[in-house]
Amino acid sequence: MTAGTRDGALWVGIDLGTQSVKAIVATESGVIRSTGQHPLSSSRDPESGRHEQNPRKWTDAAAAALAQAMRPLSTTDRASIGGISYCSTSGTVVALDERGTPTTPGLMYDDSRGATFAPALREAGEGRWRDLGIVIQPSWALCRIAWLAAEGLLPAGHRVAHQGDVLAAAMIGRQVPTDWTSALKSGYDVTTREWPAEVLRAASIDPAQVPEVVAPGTLIGTTSAEWQTASGLPQGTPVFAGMTDGCAAQLGAGALAPGDWHTVVGTTLVIKGVTPRPVSDGSGAVYSHRAPHDDLWFPGGASNVGAGALSALFPDADLAALDAPLGERGGAIIPSYPLTRRGERFPFLSRDAEGFALFPNRTLTSHPLADLTTLSLEEGIESVWAGVACVERLCFDVLAAQGAPMTGRFSSSGGGTRSLTWDRLRATLLDRPIALPETAEGSLGMAILARWGAGASSVADSMPDTTSNSTTGPAALPLDQVASSMSRIRTVIDPDAAHVQRMADAYGAFRAELTAKGWI
Repeated sequence: MTAGTRDGALWVGIDLGTQSVKAIVATESGVIRSTGQHPLSSSRDPESGRHEQNPRKWTDAAAAALAQAMRPLSTTDRASIGGISYCSTSGTVVALDERGTPTTPGLMYDDSRGATFAPALREAGEGRWRDLGIVIQPSWALCRIAWLAAEGLLPAGHRVAHQGDVLAAAMIGRQVPTDWTSALKSGYDVTTREWPAEVLRAASIDPAQVPEVVAPGTLIGTTSAEWQTASGLPQGTPVFAGMTDGCAAQLGAGALAPGDWHTVVGTTLVIKGVTPRPVSDGSGAVYSHRAPHDDLWFPGGASNVGAGALSALFPDADLAALDAPLGERGGAIIPSYPLTRRGERFPFLSRDAEGFALFPNRTLTSHPLADLTTLSLEEGIESVWAGVACVERLCFDVLAAQGAPMTGRFSSSGGGTRSLTWDRLRATLLDRPIALPETAEGSLGMAILARWGAGASSVADSMPDTTSNSTTGPAALPLDQVASSMSRIRTVIDPDAAHVQRMADAYGAFRAELTAKGWI
């Protein structure tokens, strides 16, 4: 099977997440032919900051999800599969031995045992980080890698891999490179395209212990006979280097033109856009991934607030039944700041930030977030909805203040977008229509990346002087064109004139309270 595109091909994407692995098989026009899913579990100890998963479970769950997606396909369908790509959580790492066998649990993206290394790592690469416009955060993978080295868990001959790298190696049957979106939080310099030797030395990490880095969508191998037995995916299927899950959702939504922005309203709130240059706010709250195409950038950030506050505060609420009645409410909207754990990452950085509720008692007194449960159910839910909308608006204000263009399409995905009333409140506060894709799953984004990577690699194969990770050439379809042909918009939510003043007042009260607390 060759890597080049062909009419009628099917494309496979895998999303290796925290709670499950999802697989999708899509056509050239974005029709979903089949899907699969398998759960994952974690081990946590909040007191020590430990959050781990078993790396073997990553590959076992991926194989099971793929097998489920392959089952409905005919032999002809399977022979039509043109390639596969994958995404995974950003900043999850594991140590491997000389044979590529994991020697540690997977340290998940929010495992905080390496947090104390952040100041030294910032200092070691101070000039480089300043040029890149990033600030190494305690939650970044580089701190966990330094912790592995300090604990003696990264001896000579052993190396570091990211979550997606482990899956790709299992599919292909040998060591694989990582991609530059996954490598960013491990300290990779996405501008000069090199690992920072001075920072690695400071962390006692041998340069041989970090992976080779390639562009997302690079052809890195083909699937093995063993993987076919485990998953049903045909041997010889081209495998294309993947991305982080946040970037994958952006591809799935087709948000790839300069000025486009995509918000994922999941457990937390993730915002990414497309710009012609990196964007930074100087604090580290905003950072930029390098896009796989056209020398563009994916700036943005991730807040700790999101739809997870609804299940935390109102676990028994029937949100679907309440949606229409909430849409008919009038009067003032009093927002909360629905942060259910200490600390915020975006739109500002604060290790001490805590959630609060502003009660409608004319003085807008700040109360603990849990006090929302003393209001009526409708008032409490509306307060959370307004609070998340206010955080989203503040994120965009921060990005716009740094010169990020806001001229393209705004889109959104995630469980929070199932509420039409909430979508309208968000669109109203942003004063922008919000496009809702049929699916913006990371797995669809990776099917899109596989299709584009196949075209790019076929160009590279036909041009003797280009490398295997070239993404230019006369026969390669632009990534945004591939995405637009496979990502379908379900509906567009327009701002609601009846709620403009209500949301403007809510945002004013929200900003005033954050300012009073010294967070902005």
